[in-house]
Parts: sequence; C-alpha cells; structure tokens
Amino acid sequence: MRIAVIAGLLFAWTTNLLGQEPSGPSSILDRPAMIRSQRYFDNQDWDWFVEHIPFLDCPDPEIQTTYYYRWELITKHLTYGNQDTGYLFTEFIDRPFWSGAYGAISCPAGHQLYESRWLRNGTIAKDYSRYWVDTPGAQPRNYSTWLADSVLAVDAVHPDPEHLSSLLDKLVANYQGWKKRHYDESVGLFWQTGHDDGMEFNIASRQTQDILRGAPSYRPSFNAYMWADARAIAQIAAQDGKPEIEKEFNDFADQLRTTMLAKLWDPGRKFFFPMFKNKENRDGYDISAGTLVYQEGRFAGDSHGRELIGYVPWQFPMLPPNSTYEQAWAKLMDTDGFYADFGPTTVERNDPMFLLQKSCCWWSGQSWPYATTQTLKALANLLQRSEPKFVTPEDYVKLLGIYAKSHRKDGKPYLAEALHPDTGSFEGHDGYNHSEHYFHSGFCDLVITGLVGVQPLHEDRLVLHPLAPESWDYLALDGLNIRGRDVSILWDKTGQRYRRGQGLTVWVDGKQIAQQMDLKPIAIELPAKTSSPSSPQRPRVNHLVNNDGNYYPRLQASSTQPGTSIAKLQDGNYWYMQHPPNRWESASNEPSWIELQLGTARQIDSVHLLFLDDTIECQGHGQAADIAKAQVAVPETVKLEAYKNGKWESILELPKASLRGKSPTKFALGSGSFERLRIQMQPQSGKRVGLTEIQAWGPAPSPYPLAPGPSGNLAYRAPEKEYPKASASHSDRFGGIPQKANDGKTVFDPNPVNRWTSYESTQSEDWLELDLGEPKTFSRLELAIYDDRGGVQAPESYRIEVWEDGRWASVQQEVHLPEKPAGGQWNQASFLKAKSSKLRIIFKHKLPAKSGVSEVMLWE
Repeated sequence: MRIAVIAGLLFAWTTNLLGQEPSGPSSILDRPAMIRSQRYFDNQDWDWFVEHIPFLDCPDPEIQTTYYYRWELITKHLTYGNQDTGYLFTEFIDRPFWSGAYGAISCPAGHQLYESRWLRNGTIAKDYSRYWVDTPGAQPRNYSTWLADSVLAVDAVHPDPEHLSSLLDKLVANYQGWKKRHYDESVGLFWQTGHDDGMEFNIASRQTQDILRGAPSYRPSFNAYMWADARAIAQIAAQDGKPEIEKEFNDFADQLRTTMLAKLWDPGRKFFFPMFKNKENRDGYDISAGTLVYQEGRFAGDSHGRELIGYVPWQFPMLPPNSTYEQAWAKLMDTDGFYADFGPTTVERNDPMFLLQKSCCWWSGQSWPYATTQTLKALANLLQRSEPKFVTPEDYVKLLGIYAKSHRKDGKPYLAEALHPDTGSFEGHDGYNHSEHYFHSGFCDLVITGLVGVQPLHEDRLVLHPLAPESWDYLALDGLNIRGRDVSILWDKTGQRYRRGQGLTVWVDGKQIAQQMDLKPIAIELPAKTSSPSSPQRPRVNHLVNNDGNYYPRLQASSTQPGTSIAKLQDGNYWYMQHPPNRWESASNEPSWIELQLGTARQIDSVHLLFLDDTIECQGHGQAADIAKAQVAVPETVKLEAYKNGKWESILELPKASLRGKSPTKFALGSGSFERLRIQMQPQSGKRVGLTEIQAWGPAPSPYPLAPGPSGNLAYRAPEKEYPKASASHSDRFGGIPQKANDGKTVFDPNPVNRWTSYESTQSEDWLELDLGEPKTFSRLELAIYDDRGGVQAPESYRIEVWEDGRWASVQQEVHLPEKPAGGQWNQASFLKAKSSKLRIIFKHKLPAKSGVSEVMLWE
C-alpha cells in the first residue's frame, strides 16, 4: 500500500521521458523532463542537475527515486568554504561543535568523495580532496576515514596528475600522523576506539567501564582503511615518479594485510572481529588484551559477536578472490544474521548484546546507512572479483532496493542518521536542525559501480560488470563523464525503449563503441578524447562568502524577520526548506533592500540571488488551499544597483516573470569592478521576500587577497596588545568568553565558537565590559548579536553605560537601529559623544533565554 501511494506521487515515469530520435548522447534520455518529474525536490535548480549529474533510467521506482533524491541531498550539504578552499561537504544539516572548518567531518569523507566523483565536473570533488590537507582546522584525523584511497578514486574518474602530485606529500604526512598516534609496532596493527571509528556505543565498548569511548581495539574497519590508504599513496607515488615512497607504502600495506588476516580473523566463527588493545573489566568480568570480541568476558565462548565492520575488508581489494574468508558472507542474508526488512542490522540479530535504542549513536542493531553503504560496496566488489558461494547478484539488487526504500519518511524521500531495521522509522535518530537529509553515506556510487557496474580505472579503458538482472527490460546511465569522455550505457532487451540497438550498448562522445546481447561483463578501450577536459581549474570565486568572520564582505538589510539571519546569505550553503531554516526574510511586506559591501573593488561578472518561495513548497505538497498562507514569495521586481561616484546607479532590473523561486536568479554583469552593490526588492502584494544565499562570482588571484577592515575600531584588541580588555558578569562554560567579543572576528553560526554569551546565568540582566586602557572619545557602537534560537537569543533590550567620576552613567540620547534588538546580524547604537576609559553594555534577557554577542565595535 505504501509503495503504491509513493509510486503514484513520485514516480511518474513514462516513455515521453525518452528522447525522440536523438542526435547525440545528451538526448538519449530527456534529462530536463526526468529531473522535473522529481516533484518532491526542495532545490528546483533543474539546470544544475542537468549539467552536473549522470541520469538513470531503471524499472525499479524505489531505486530510481532514491538515486535522484541523493543528488538533491548533496546540494543541501555542498558548502563553499572560502575563496581559497572552494567546495566541501557537511555531514549534518548544521555545523556541530565537533565539526572542522566550515562544518565538514572526516568520518564520512570517504563516502562523500566516492559519491561526488560522479558529478560531471570534477572541481567539487577535487576541492574537497584538497580541503582535508590544505585547510586550517579541517581535522582529517578526528575520525577514521579512507582519505588517500578516496582521493585516488576521484582521480580515476577525473584524472589530473598535477592535482594528485600536489597532494602526495600531504597525504603521506597525514598517514604518518595516524601511524604515530595509532600504530602499535608490537602488534603490527592500528588501534582505534569505536567512537572515533564512527560507532559510539558498540558491543565492545559496552563491555568496558566507558561505554561511549572505551575499548580501544585493533578493528578490521580501521585497519582496512589504513591498508587502502597505504596502497593508494603507493600508486600516487608511482604515477608521480617516486619509487621510494611507492615501495615503502606497498611493503607496509602487505605487512598490514598479513597481520590483519592472522590476528583479526576467527576461523571458528568465520568472521573478522575487533581485538581488544587493553585489559578491560565490567561488572566483574575480565577481558584480556589481545582477545577478540566474546573470546573472554561476560559472553566468553558465545558464537556471535559479528558486526557489519567485519565486511569492510571487502570494501577494498584487500582479500584474495575465492578464499576461505568468503564464508563470512553466509550471515548477510540470514534472518538470524544481519538481514532485516530495512536492514542490514549493524550487529547480527541473535547476538546477546543486540539492542535497539531510540537515541543517538547506539550501533548494536540499528540499521545504519553508513555501514549499509560499506556493506553494499563490499558485496559488489566481492561479486565482481570473485565467484562466492554464499551471496549472489540478486542479493545485491535486493539489498540495494531495501536501502532505497529506507530513504522514506511520511511517504517522501528522506534520510536521517539511523533507522529501525524492522519498521524503517527514524524515531530517535532524527534531531531537528541536525539530522535532516543526513549525508553520512553513499548511494549513487553504489548504483553506478554496482548496479550498472562501471569500474573506473586509471587508464583509458572502460570496464563494466553489471549486477543488474538480465531479466530487466531496460537500464540506462546517460551522461556519465569519465576520464573526459561523455559516456552512455544502455541495456535495452528488445531495442524498442531507447531505439539505439538491442542488448547492451555503450556510447562514447555520441558514437557507439560496443554492443552485446547479454548483460555480462565487458571491457572497452576508450577512444581518444573529443570533449574538453572534465574538470577545468577554478578560475572564478564567490567574492561574497564569509565563513571566517572577517569584517568584509558584509551585508546589511533594510529589515530582518525574527528567527532569520542576514548572515545565512553568505555562509556558502543553501537550501529552501522552511524547517530547519537557512534563510533571511524581510520583516514586512514593504519594499526591501540588501547592501553588499566588499571592502575593496572586486571583479564581478555574475550575481546569483537564491530566492525563497514558500508557495512552491505548498504546491509541491498538494496543499493548494495553503498557498495564500505562505508569507514568503519571489518579489514582483528586483533591481540591482552599484554605488558609483557617490550615488546608487541602476544596473539591471528584472520583472517577476524572470524571477525564480527555489533556484538561482542570475544577473550577468559582463566584466566590471564593484565595491558596493545593492539589491532592491519590490514584494508581491501581501507577501514578504526572502533568500537563502547571495553569490557574487568573478575572477581573483590565488591566494585570495582579503579586504582590510575599516580603521578606527576602538574596541578591537590586536593579538599582541593588552587593551582593550573585555570582561563580563557571567560567561558560559562552552567557550563563549568575553575575549572573543573584540577579536575582530564575527561568526553568527554556533561553530566555530567565536562569541561571548551569558548562557546559564541566573540573572535577568548581564553586562559585557570593555576597558579601553585610557580615555577615548566615541559616539557609536556596533553589536553582532548572537542568536541560536534556543538558550541564547537576542535580548529584550540593551543599554550602554560609561565609567564617569567613579561610577557608571548612561550615555545620552541613545538610539538603536534596529529599534528592537535583532539576532544573527549587526545592530547599531548611536549617542552623544562620550569620553571614558570604560564602557559596558547591559543586556536585559529575553527570558528564559540569555544574551550574547559575537563581536563589539566602537567608533569615534
């Protein structure tokens, strides 16, 4: 019943989506029609999808819809960090305190790189590869990941020897960093905690005193990652002409594999298990160092203890084909093992510690997309490289279908952190403004390399080993950009669906280069490239993004609706959903403006306005009666102005017919130099206007030259200076300290922590004081008021006092703009000139919330 309803809502696939007598590979499938049929998409930038993704046509509606959903999902996590870093991906929809610079977390980086390598332009995946070794604060070793292997996997699709060579020494340094901290010479293996392996509460840690971070172990997952990274570094070194590095890492990888097979494989239970590093004890049960899970302790001798991480060695070509180790796969499709209707389960079903929890991070039975991706990747590798007795291609397709239907909530595509393996419910694993559309796994890569069977190589050959059933009438992957060629792969059983011939045909740059009548493996020499390079260098930057808290670029708005923030328009990340919000909205339905202040002249050739339109969301959900209730819609008109010769001059004006909600409206400016721009918006009658991002693109040198902030800020304390000193009546215990309020950085997001707050204060008012060190004259104050919409919010009010004749006195004729304090943006207070060595801002809290600021600026 559920599937039928979804099919009726989402999967309107008809033959009119196929090209009619197409003339080239780009029109085998009608890509615009196919992507527009995804009526649940929040991001309706159809042109972006047509330009960037390979298109799939298959008879399984669950797999097909999830495939397109997963491409839409990554746009919610695609983040432009800064002008030098370029693109990266977040894991959560927010940027939690444990994430690195700009919100990325290393744990899913391997999945994210394997997924994003199939974007037709390799710039995004290559930027993200560089991020981990070039960007300060990236934290590549906070969690286990297979970074070097993933970088090499990107290069197999988008070859770039110069890029790969530039990363080699940094990947070696990263590996040596892991080795120094986590390699045990006496054992010959790497150790890792389950927590830092991405598995917080697990069946090993739950047998120790610290169930969250305990049980450091020699884990099959982490050692497989380190084997894969060593092999990848060796291959990169070989391509770069560094035979010494190649030999060092190949030799180390061989030793690591030999030791892992000898020590982590249990021939009795026929599976790979973690081996405890230390002696452990819980509830009177001892576990000796060097024993595998359940060899000792409370469950000593139990025949279970298997976890999905035991399949990770097959995620990489680590194990010989047709070996005795393949007995481990007997448990995958067994209902007493890992199989479940929305599985697989992270721990086998009859394990004595099998446990399902409605709270975060218990990996003792939940269905976990991160591990499901690994298991399917491992299964595909096994099936494509061996002849296993215990699993079949039919099992792969079945599990891929289960995984596809696991991406559903209330009948619509969705994914959170984990789900119940029997019901598919995300309950307990779906935190608001945190876990929505969670990007901690892969799917499209599984379709491309497993179902369709594309095996990317570091040479000009295309190898296909499809796992899709030959009983399917059709299957198409259209517009795959691999090694600079435009590739389309078609399975047409009768030849009538695509009219490109019967059976399996392969097209490269518009020409058929292979055909066979069965859906079996095939290897093809790729013809010489006729298209342009797949991933050109990034010549243009977004001048407006500001994730580093610099004074410029900055935005000012005519008004801001409470609960929204002007800072969201330059955080490099966008989505159009109402909940959770990532938006600025005007506070009224009056004409509104936003000013873009760049601080110095920048070459800008294109401005993109990503307008909200909540009426589209209502229509998409079939709630036509609610359209009138939607408060935010695209403007009636938009005018772009530039500040020149002391006045604002109109550049371009667009009417409503040219404006698009839930996708970029682009102003092409040709070539020009601009320091200040302004967007004038006339709203529709009765509606307010809103955006999720503004981008200003143009060329720039590298490294990017920052615009200096204005001189004369009396509140700023340079790193080497004693004054001005900041202090407060109360400071939170999470890092929100007064010294962050005058360090010259402004960050409105929770992470990185760059603010002072009075969170957990017991008072109705709190103050922030600046000691200037000597008397100064000033008449204007700027406050970057912090608001996390929870325990810290914009104050009810604030007032300013100065130290005068041994007491605090109010400034005179104090005027605030905006009149009511607004969070997530700059607020300004002007007053009669005062001269003093100290001033303080007194915040009257909007109880029960408390107040905070990211930065204070003081001007003469």
